[in-house]
Amino acid sequence: MRIGLITDTHIPVAAPELPPRVAEIFQGVDLILHAGDVYSRSVLDDLERIAPVLAASGDDDPLDTLRDERVKLKHILKFEGHTLWLVHERPYSFQFAMRQTEPEDRPDIVVYGHSHAAQVQNYDGVLFVGSGSPTFLHYTRGPGTVGILEISPEDAQASIVKL
Repeated sequence: MRIGLITDTHIPVAAPELPPRVAEIFQGVDLILHAGDVYSRSVLDDLERIAPVLAASGDDDPLDTLRDERVKLKHILKFEGHTLWLVHERPYSFQFAMRQTEPEDRPDIVVYGHSHAAQVQNYDGVLFVGSGSPTFLHYTRGPGTVGILEISPEDAQASIVKL
């Protein structure tokens, strides 16, 4: 399974619309995961023209975006035998979060946003992926990054793509 990762689009504040290159990079993905701070439901609609979309609610998302059925505080998803969390903020106390989670819902992969920094990191057997921002990377307007997550029954691999 091939999944497009995007976060912190901040449209129309950081940019009037998604950079066209996002559609090129996400061409052929099975799903797109937006890790919050969408700002405008139109972003989800634009992404859904490429592939189905799910999103985490961001700390700055307005109520109309939060009311969208594609948006949840946290998605717990199962793909190819892997459990994936889609959240806006990376859990700061991951060990505490694990103690509060049912064993069958403990993640193998955590997709997050909020930091505006692209990062792929393995920590304690969990793949953490922050895809940065396509419009507001490091809180600077301009071309940023998105991510691609490849999941197979044997493995999960993430890469960051510069726009």
